[in-house]
This record gives sequence, structure tokens and C-alpha cells, in this order.
Amino acid sequence: MTFVIIACCILLLVLLITWCKLNTFLAFIIASLLAGWLLGIPLDKLAGAVEKGMGDTLGALTGVIVMGAMLGKLVAESGAAQQIATSLMKRAGTKYIPWALMVTGFIIGIPLFYNVGFVLMVPLIFTISYQYKLPAVYIGIPMLSALSVTHGYLPPHPAPAALVQQFNADMGKTLLYGLVVATPAIIIAGPVFAKSLKHIVATPLKTFQPAVIPDDKLPGIGNSLFTSLLPVLLLITTAALPVVLDESAGLKNLLSFWGSPMIVMLVAVLFATFSIGRGTGMSIRKIMTTYESAVKDVAMILLIIAGAGSFKEVLTVSGVSKEIADSLQGISLHPLFTAWIIAAVLRVCIGSATVAGLTSAGIVGPLVVQTGVDPNLMVLSIGAGSLMFSHVNDPGFWLFKEYFNLSIKDTIRSWSIMETIVAIVGLCAVMLMSLLI
Repeated sequence: MTFVIIACCILLLVLLITWCKLNTFLAFIIASLLAGWLLGIPLDKLAGAVEKGMGDTLGALTGVIVMGAMLGKLVAESGAAQQIATSLMKRAGTKYIPWALMVTGFIIGIPLFYNVGFVLMVPLIFTISYQYKLPAVYIGIPMLSALSVTHGYLPPHPAPAALVQQFNADMGKTLLYGLVVATPAIIIAGPVFAKSLKHIVATPLKTFQPAVIPDDKLPGIGNSLFTSLLPVLLLITTAALPVVLDESAGLKNLLSFWGSPMIVMLVAVLFATFSIGRGTGMSIRKIMTTYESAVKDVAMILLIIAGAGSFKEVLTVSGVSKEIADSLQGISLHPLFTAWIIAAVLRVCIGSATVAGLTSAGIVGPLVVQTGVDPNLMVLSIGAGSLMFSHVNDPGFWLFKEYFNLSIKDTIRSWSIMETIVAIVGLCAVMLMSLLI
């Protein structure tokens, strides 16, 4: 009966989001309250469990996600993203344009949220398409595959960062492993797969021609790259130093502080404020306005994460999480594969990669403790599954279709299949890594 209740509540969540078009945060709260009541949590404790789930989940994440949004917004507004893209294009040449765009998407996708990166970089794709007479889908898919992978796999993006916190994983190690897993995913789903898309005729709307910042107003390429990648460099450094150095108590405390994701993002934002903010002539007032705008952009994402935390807490307090984990243990599937399947099914049903990933975490969380599976790989497995087969219930599907002015058939042939490749290759890479770690 327990599993029937959970299945019905998840189905309700899906229907509220997709059929009723209810706000995702409200849908999570309704589903959490209903699940808690049906699972026997006393009414005088049910509201407290929902509130605790929201607080526990956001407590460790709010600073990371908000400052990540600030950094990404400044990278876009200052012209650093434009500098990275144009510089790589000049060095690549016509023959390697898809590869250059893939690398650009990967670098820019680390600090930028997916929707921001998409809107910012798609005009560049169209410009190159017009200039070099190349099919827009053929050169666009490599960049968008990289943006999608960074969004689904890598902290400090919201869903991966939340999964790191829920599984007590190490953000530095997750990022390091994620870079390894992401590489084959974006190569196969990007430039390799794109070769089969040259025949798709797209007529991008000229409305989306870019507002180009003059070259003399752009930050330097070295400055742009270093500032954009600073969170990655700091997280990887603090994760790698204990491996190469004798870890004394003093060093351990030092690395624990400087390796904290919140401290890393704070350092990165402060550095960016002066390197690509003040360094390009922006006033402090304009930079702070940019940061305020970034916070507004992620407010709903934070609420969705809070709602998912409530659902997870209800499952934990009711004892269902342990019951689910015990039952899943009896299935002769690897826990990483089990988590991937659950995330993939939810993604196909709900459409949102973030919601699919966070909901899956609440279901399979106890498996990490009971099976001893690497929590960093569990984050990546769920992240990969949450990108599976984007279709008509995913806003990203329509964003791609409308910007590239494609038919639904060609959108599925290009965008949906690309996302599916990303999910499957990601799973294969995670499973291979589990044999080596």
C-alpha cells in the first residue's frame, strides 16, 4: 500500500505540473502534504516536517545558487561571454566551428544558468550560420549539448548542488568526476551527432540577431576565461590538494574552509566584481543592479528546490525512504542504474530536469548509505537521467523549436535525440567510473 501511495502522489505531482499548469513549488507542497497525511504522519507534525524539509534543503544551498547566478549574470552583462565565444571562433577556423562552439558552450555553461546561456549564445550561432553559410542546427547542437550537460551534471548549478547536499557528497569531487563524465557526453551528443543533422533546414528568425558589445568595451580573453572558470579551479584545487600533500590538521581545516562551496562562490563573485565588472568600466551601482536582477532570476528555482526538500523530508519522517531503499535493494540492478532509471522516467513525465533530479533524490537517497555507492557518482547518475528525452512537456524543447524555427518532427530529431544521447552516454561513463573508483 505504501508504494501505491507514493506512486499516486508522484502522479499527482506530474498532473499538477503538466495538466493543471500549477506552479511547481505549489505542486510540491500539495503533494508533500497529501503524501505525509496518507503515510500516517500526525497532523500536528506534518506542517513542521514540510517546513523542516524546506529549511534543511535551502540552508546549505541558497548562498551557492544565488552567488552562482550573480557570477553568471555579470559574465553575460560585462561581455566576458562574448569575448570567450568570439576569441575561440577566430582560433578555430571554419572546419572546426562545431568543436569551437562546443567548447564555448562548456566554458560559458559553467557559470551561466541554462536559459541565460541559451538566450545569450543562440544569437551567436545564428550569426555564424549566416556568415559561413552553415546549417544552424548543425553548428548549434554542439553548443547546446554542452550547456545542457553543465546544467544537469555540474555544481554549482541548482540541481547538482542540491543533490550534493542531499547525498552528503563532496562538491569538489563531484565537479571533478563530472568533468570526466561530461567530456564524452558532449562530444558524442555534440559534434559527432551533429554531422547527421546537416540536412535539417532551419530559418532562424532575424529578430534574434545579437546586440554586440564593441570590442574595445570587452574584457580581455585571459581575464574572461579565468573569471568564468574560477569556481571550477578553486573547487578542483581544494579537492586535489589532500591527494598530493600530507594532510595535517591545520591543512585540513584550511581546505575545509576555502573548499566550502559558499566561500568559493563568494571569492569568485568578489573577484569578478573587479576583474570584469569595474575592469570594464561598470559602476558599482550597475554591478549591484546586475546582481539584484540575477537573484530575481533564480528565486523560483530556489522555491522549487525547497518544495522538493519538503517531499524528501515527508518520505524520511514517515519511514518510507528506508522502506523504498530496502525494496530497491532486492532488485538485481546497480543502485546507480536504478537512480538513473527513476530520474529518466520522471524527466519524461514531468519535463523539468531540476524537478526530476530532486524528486529522484528523495526516493533513492537511503540507497547511498545502505549500498555504500559513491555519493558523487550518484549525483552524476541522477543528473544524467534527469536530461533524458526532452519533448513537448519541457520548456527547453519549445525554446529550441521556436528560436530555430523548426517543425516538431525536426525538433525531436535534433534536440530530443541530443538530450537522450547525453543521458545515455552520461550513464555509461558513470558506470565505468564506478568500476575504477
